[in-house]
Amino acid sequence: MNLQAQEADSLKTQVYTYKIFREIGSTSWIHTQEAFNEAEEMNADVMLLHMNTYGGQVVFADSIRTKILNSKIPVHVFIDNNAASAGALISIACDSIYMRPGANIGAATVVNQSGEKMPDKYQSYMRSTIRATAEAHGKDTIISGQDTTYQWRRDPHIAEAMVDESIYIESVIDTGKILTFTTLEAIEHNFCEGQADNIDDVLSQLKIYDYEITTFKPSFYDGLKGFLTSPILQGILILVIMGGIYFELQTPGVGFPLMAAAIAAVLYFSPLYIDGLAANWEIIIFIIGLVLIGLEVFVIPGFGMAGVSGIILVVGGLTLSLLDNDLFNFDGVGFSKLLEAMGIVLSGLFGSLIAIIYLSKKLLSSSTFGAKIALQTEESVELGYIGVEASLGDLVGNEAIAFTSLRPSGKIMIDDEQYDAVAETGYIEKDTKVRVTRFTHGQLYVMAQK
Repeated sequence: MNLQAQEADSLKTQVYTYKIFREIGSTSWIHTQEAFNEAEEMNADVMLLHMNTYGGQVVFADSIRTKILNSKIPVHVFIDNNAASAGALISIACDSIYMRPGANIGAATVVNQSGEKMPDKYQSYMRSTIRATAEAHGKDTIISGQDTTYQWRRDPHIAEAMVDESIYIESVIDTGKILTFTTLEAIEHNFCEGQADNIDDVLSQLKIYDYEITTFKPSFYDGLKGFLTSPILQGILILVIMGGIYFELQTPGVGFPLMAAAIAAVLYFSPLYIDGLAANWEIIIFIIGLVLIGLEVFVIPGFGMAGVSGIILVVGGLTLSLLDNDLFNFDGVGFSKLLEAMGIVLSGLFGSLIAIIYLSKKLLSSSTFGAKIALQTEESVELGYIGVEASLGDLVGNEAIAFTSLRPSGKIMIDDEQYDAVAETGYIEKDTKVRVTRFTHGQLYVMAQK
């Protein structure tokens, strides 16, 4: 390319386009950050979102709209068909909105995955957010003769009606209905700058004629990172981490539960560490918490300071890794982000507790996969198996001392002889007086003396 051609290219308006053609979620947020970084690196003059979405998760939509409102590059949006719910919030944040004929914008009520309306505290947050987004564009000055008036560029009351069905606006929306605009209605009420058929048409209406377009192309890693940082998957990974550790402690030496927990921990922390969210010290306190829990189970009798401290450090490490904090400086972390992180971690822990209770009862039942991997073959003398000494049955009724803690298995001492035993109920601490209650399948069972 000669110098003249290079100079001609440098005079072209640099337009950066980014498609949002999927549900708004963790992947959309990852892609948005990458797109804005690329646009800033190439010194783009204009950023154009190409949108067609039915909505998604409010927390990620809020992050995207904040990114747009704080952008130094002008951001415009072309609504190709739908900008519903979270898509409406993102669109209203843009400097200008253009819509294809037949497109829609609105219906921003917060709903759950079943499509049912969420409680009012969620609606209140969304009403405030979409109202503030409209207000961020300020007012236009209108001079008529000697009179000067000021009119909202995006009417916050109209934006709020996209969330709240109780709002009445004359000639716009009646009560009992959620507001959704068609293209012509959006133009009439200043929620759309114009009707366009394609991106070239949008740029023409923006009076951009000589331009060069660069389109964001997400990498495989961006998609993978978005998948791994999904709140639902993060909750599942926490479930696997805690459940795997529990079952490994209950059946030491098996290996598979611990391996599953380790893999889940790597998948949980890796994308957060690469993004700079999970710092070394946050991962370390998580590991220290696991060590303290292990000490409580195997070394220190009772459930005291080590166990409680371990649980606090594990929950703290998992939670802090989700936050963009600088050590204990949380100035850049909003309260909503903290609640979201706590919600993900606690939901994962609660799910692991439910799974542990369920699997502990069902894993080795005859109707489950666990029964298929358990030993079912009869170990007869004819096949070379040697029976357990039957004289152990004579110990039933004897008093003994717990030589180790029984959690639920351990060792007891009878007449200076050690025997393996299992507690009938709960845990039995070391040096507790016990009584042998039964001898079943080669195993002594004991109960603490009152």
